[in-house]
Amino acid sequence: MKYSGIGGQAVMEGVMMQNKDTYAVAVRKPDHEIDVKVSKRKNSKALDAVRKIPILRGVVSFVDSLYLGMSTLMYSASFFEDEDDEGTLASKKKEKELTAEEKKKRAAKEKKQENAMLGGTVVLSIVIALALFFALPYFLSGLFKKVISSQMLIAFIEGVIRLAIFLGYIAIISLTPDIKRTFMYHGSEHKCINCIEHGLPLTVENVRKSSKHHKRCGTSFLLIVMLISILFFMFIRVDSKSLQLLLRLVLIPVIAGVSYEFIRLAGRYDNPVVNLLSVPGLLMQRMTTKEPDDEMIEVGIASVEAVFDWKKWQEENNVCAH
Repeated sequence: MKYSGIGGQAVMEGVMMQNKDTYAVAVRKPDHEIDVKVSKRKNSKALDAVRKIPILRGVVSFVDSLYLGMSTLMYSASFFEDEDDEGTLASKKKEKELTAEEKKKRAAKEKKQENAMLGGTVVLSIVIALALFFALPYFLSGLFKKVISSQMLIAFIEGVIRLAIFLGYIAIISLTPDIKRTFMYHGSEHKCINCIEHGLPLTVENVRKSSKHHKRCGTSFLLIVMLISILFFMFIRVDSKSLQLLLRLVLIPVIAGVSYEFIRLAGRYDNPVVNLLSVPGLLMQRMTTKEPDDEMIEVGIASVEAVFDWKKWQEENNVCAH
């Protein structure tokens, strides 16, 4: 069993790595220097207790990852604002004239606004995802009820439509230059983790030859959610259309929780059954991960080393290259 305990995701021109409650964002700035910001999450005792409960911990982890992802994405994007913008220059000039107390109040106000924006963005993202990947497939599958009487088959068709919309969405956004680079950083993240878990020193050369696919990937999780939802909705049915739609919404946290447990299991164990069930997610990663260049790999390494003592982990777990 190889499990480093770290996870991450790609951000704009960078990589975020997380180890327990500590996470680091490493960004390649426009001047080509690497900026690394290390932060610690503040968790309540109630949330810590929930994170120990199977299924429920998957729901909490999903929402938490979405919020953290939005936060780190906004941070990384802040390095690429237009420095020539007159409004930006004027704002910086005015900021220099402020007193320490005024700067403190302004920072607190901006932090509050940022948190509100993040919360709103997360909520909006969830609403759009529910409409696009759950409500739309449900209504489209209803068109087949005129020629198909089997409710189980209709539910299966609904799942296929949902999966097609999801894959189509990924394929379309992957055509944009910014997303292509994000997927390259995604590959760098996976390569760094694989390098460590296979007992290799974390160097650019070793990371470069490591795999860009990993069983604990977030995109694998989303695909597993799609596939498990097909099984849930095929066998859990009611006659009322309104109840059918409501049931789909109510079961989403359960499906997310079950999917999380599978991804967690897949990341911890290496056996034929788990490997076989992980194949769809690994195939999905051919779309969402690309080969990074050496500068991107350096960013990935910087984010790992900011939160994780990989040498100590390899020694304690007696992990060596093979």
